[in-house]
Amino acid sequence: MRRHELSDEEWVVIAPLLPNDIRGVKRVDDRRVINGILWRF
Repeated sequence: MRRHELSDEEWVVIAPLLPNDIRGVKRVDDRRVINGILWRF
């Protein structure tokens, strides 16, 4: 795990807060997107 990536424990807290309904375009991996945002910050 790199320093900008979420640990499994952190992901367990964040995952339920994300939307889970699928409308329109298929969603990409939410964890990958969040890790990318953290990397940019």
